[in-house]
Amino acid sequence: MQQRFPIEKIRNIGFIAHIDAGKTTVTERVLYLTGRTYKVGEVDEGTAVMDWMPQERERGITITAAATTCYWHDHRINIIDTPGHVDFTAEVERSLRVLDGGVMLLDAVAGVQPQSETVWRQADRYRVPRICFINKMDRAGAHFERVIDTIRHRLKGNPVHIQYPIGSEDSFHGVLDLVGGRALVYERAANGLPRLGEEGPIPPEYQEEFERHRGEMVEKIAETDETLLIKYLEGKEIDEEELVRALRKATISLRLVPVLCGTALHNVGIDPLLDAIVRYLPSPEDMPPVVGIRPGNGLEKVREPRDSEPFSALAFKVAIDPFVGRLVYLRVYSGHARAGSSVYNATQGKRERLGRVLRLHANHREEVNEVWAGNIAAAIGLKNTSTGDTLCDANAPIVLEPPSFPQPVISVAIEPRSRADQDHLADALGKLVEEDPTFKVRYDSETGQTLISGMGELHLDVLIDRLRREFGVEANVGRPRVSYREAITRPAKAEGRFIRQTGGHGQYGVVLLEVEPLERGSGNRFESRITGGNIPREYIPAVEAGVKEAMENGPLAGYALVDVKATLVDGSYHPVDSSELAFKAAGNLALREAVRRASPELLEPIMEMEVVTPGEFLGDVLADLTSRRAHIKSIEGEEDIQTVSALVSLAETFGYATALRSLTQGRATYSMEFKRYQPVPEETREKVLHGS
Repeated sequence: MQQRFPIEKIRNIGFIAHIDAGKTTVTERVLYLTGRTYKVGEVDEGTAVMDWMPQERERGITITAAATTCYWHDHRINIIDTPGHVDFTAEVERSLRVLDGGVMLLDAVAGVQPQSETVWRQADRYRVPRICFINKMDRAGAHFERVIDTIRHRLKGNPVHIQYPIGSEDSFHGVLDLVGGRALVYERAANGLPRLGEEGPIPPEYQEEFERHRGEMVEKIAETDETLLIKYLEGKEIDEEELVRALRKATISLRLVPVLCGTALHNVGIDPLLDAIVRYLPSPEDMPPVVGIRPGNGLEKVREPRDSEPFSALAFKVAIDPFVGRLVYLRVYSGHARAGSSVYNATQGKRERLGRVLRLHANHREEVNEVWAGNIAAAIGLKNTSTGDTLCDANAPIVLEPPSFPQPVISVAIEPRSRADQDHLADALGKLVEEDPTFKVRYDSETGQTLISGMGELHLDVLIDRLRREFGVEANVGRPRVSYREAITRPAKAEGRFIRQTGGHGQYGVVLLEVEPLERGSGNRFESRITGGNIPREYIPAVEAGVKEAMENGPLAGYALVDVKATLVDGSYHPVDSSELAFKAAGNLALREAVRRASPELLEPIMEMEVVTPGEFLGDVLADLTSRRAHIKSIEGEEDIQTVSALVSLAETFGYATALRSLTQGRATYSMEFKRYQPVPEETREKVLHGS
């Protein structure tokens, strides 16, 4: 039997950040310093261990969350390196759902960027304690204190810097450890490999800076701990151990965010970052017990992070591996399970066999006999388990809260190039859907096309590239198509009658429905106000099924209806001829007619866009955004860099990357994420509805 690792010495952490802040570079240095790898992978050279997909190595970005395990000072650190691009935000979402702590990476020049805010909000939603690492301190324009200000103002965080840089920009070569009262200096190694900082006393020229910043840090930490505060106010010395203990407690309770700095590319500041992960981020037992519900009665159940508790684990990711088949990533919250044992999928209500259990290292893996509480592992052999499912002990069933995922906003038509490809396309698309909850496939019976939907042009581009490389399927892809929605603007009422008289039993169902608009983003709701026996209770679920089916295709252009409340108010039935089929059809007819009477409108997805451009191109960028029906929210300038925030229709953003490059000589960058749906302007509505 495999040796259990003490749960108090486990850290489940993720590196999260805006694209190009250096997450993968930091991870590569961490793996080298902890002895997990024996050479340093580089993103720019396409040799990063954690970016193992061909698409990641070519583009120099992370696309899929990769997991690995390393060891530092007798602690096991399970790391997930997450993507920074907004198109792959689902990977961050599901990772944060199962992690105990996060390391937020920020660019020392750019500070907080749009995707930094998105992942910070995701971490807030799952109450994930985090530390910040300000990377790229050696770059021209790097400004440590300015970045801390952006954490405070843009992220609404409460940062406390526990380090201060030695040198600036290209002369940056070490850090002052404000907690331990020492300097860590890094000499560049001739072979370029990461090395530990050389400890020494505070340099005399930095003594004044050290005293000032340490005083600010001690005051901030003391404010979170009553015992320390009394000691601080009495003017007594607070030692390192007391500071670490209080800061750990304040970090785990989300009251403070420790801030460190360094430059991963030149190997400065990685070892104190590892120390901070071990010192300040929580172990599984420091986190609140996981809460789920008992299937069947919906009562709350609690699982403590202990091996003696009944087994419970959340499947947070499915990956299709060409060599071993279907891999299911698991976070074990309580109990333990052995390879080959039987487990219960409480979400699906099915028994599963836990075949082989693997510990992960990017796309390499090692087999283990058993997985214990607090750990992250992968399993082979789980045929019916999908992302978000709960695996548990059949004698103590529990369903844990699954991660939530945004709806796709962009669609393209896809068709196989040859008959041979046709046979494989559906199978390959099915496997990609299993892996990615934000990727959807549907067949449009009206046009005869297969439509694939995702989070953006890059998302779909990568998936189509994977179809070709991994599955050997060549496909033709149509122009991007916006996923519009339809909604109603006023209440209405309609009757649905489904009456068929044939030989023998007929079909009889009559339904009276009221519809009304809900607040934008509320979703669809169905309610029954049948109090007498006009419609027997057993037929009401059939009416609801018919209503929900009708909501999938609105009356204007066949797009899904959103934010509609349908209320069943009356109807009639026949004691012999009524059936579930008849009432489902009647519900469908009633909803369609009621919506037609409720002045339906077309909605379009609106994206929140942020463009960062050199000041000299600001006028051209604004003119182009205005021509795309953008609503400019704000323009913020800092030296020669201008940041434009705008709301723009997704339909107007296709090809924007190319346009922005030509407008700004390739010097501007942009990012965008879905914000909301809103009504389409009249002239655009006509184009969408009539295809002009």
